[in-house]
Amino acid sequence: MFEKIIQIFKVKELRNKILFILALLVVFRIAANVPLPGVDTSQLKSFFENNQFFGLLNIFSGGGLSNISIVLLGVGPYITASIIMQLLTMIIPKLEQLYKEEGEAGRQKFNMWTRWITVPLAGMQTFGMISLLSSQGVLGALTSYDMAIIIIVATAGTVFLMWLGELITEKGIGNGVSIIIFAGIVASLPTGATRLIATFDSTKIFIYLLFVAIAIITVAGVVLITEGQRNIPISYAKRIRGMKMYGGTPTHLPLRVNQAGVIPIIFAISIMLFPGMIASFLSQVNNQTMAGMATFVSNIFQNQWFYGIMYFVLVVLFTYFYTAVIFDPNKISDNLQKQGGYIPGIRPGQFTAEYLHKVMNRITLTGSLFLGLIAVLPLIVQGFTGIQALTVGGTSILIVVAVVIETIKQIESQLVMRDYEGF
Repeated sequence: MFEKIIQIFKVKELRNKILFILALLVVFRIAANVPLPGVDTSQLKSFFENNQFFGLLNIFSGGGLSNISIVLLGVGPYITASIIMQLLTMIIPKLEQLYKEEGEAGRQKFNMWTRWITVPLAGMQTFGMISLLSSQGVLGALTSYDMAIIIIVATAGTVFLMWLGELITEKGIGNGVSIIIFAGIVASLPTGATRLIATFDSTKIFIYLLFVAIAIITVAGVVLITEGQRNIPISYAKRIRGMKMYGGTPTHLPLRVNQAGVIPIIFAISIMLFPGMIASFLSQVNNQTMAGMATFVSNIFQNQWFYGIMYFVLVVLFTYFYTAVIFDPNKISDNLQKQGGYIPGIRPGQFTAEYLHKVMNRITLTGSLFLGLIAVLPLIVQGFTGIQALTVGGTSILIVVAVVIETIKQIESQLVMRDYEGF
């Protein structure tokens, strides 16, 4: 391990990339601690401790929401915009063609539209968030001018983080948005550890040990499904060119059990947050009927078992959805056929595509159920122990472990590439 770290910092280009990313994360943490004026910190702390939804949303803002900072929404609007655009690819064939078939230029245009959608979403979410916090007494009385300034600043903050994320992604070491979320989670660990030490109760030692066991099981499960794959055997026809023979060497096509990585967790939480947030906002209106319905919805989402079931279902659905977006069996089949490759016992072309689709669906079922179970396992334990920290802890562990694994793989791939160049 230490040899690899030394090797990373010996390669100038790779070292500069890592230092550049760390510098961007420092900038992000500084922005997350620049607060907006007029915040009652005592009311703010009480609000976040008693509201599970905003505690989870605070993860995606990197702590910016709990500080009511200039980046209080974090990358949440960008994630929502990405979900909207991915859903539209399944509805609008031309958009799907743009994303999958028009190469890098098509993906750049797709990403540009995602950025444009992010801006109005950030403005609307800021307005809803500030209105709700004001109604809870967290913020003082705001004039229309104050509200307009806050919306502009918070929207600019989201665009700024979106830009930082894209700069990180361009360096080829992990996904920028995931790394920003990861940095926010890691930054909250010292505060969580301090709170745990301050509230430590020796009579609840069994519950603390149970929390540690859940954390270890979650980490092991995420590593298992992230690293797990099924190898599809591939053979290539022998070809003679001049006096040399090419092909004929058997190889394999790796299909990952969890092809979508950590994205289903992020998508599922993003979707789960909004009904509760909107309901909390509408429960303050003067219309008694609407306020009653909003309170009913808010109470449903506060129910741990309902929340856990919905969370599980969304993780499973988003795992299938995102796998379908990034894995195209028809394209893989066409590429194999062009290169003279085939799966033993399966005819090339459409039969190969159908076979790959069938296999991918089966292993995705296993991966999605396992991922969903790990996601709700802390919630299940919380139902018996009543410890709020387990909910956020389980979600955080899922994101952190998956991001670490993905980042390490990309760093190792760059090291291997440079080893080949040296050879």
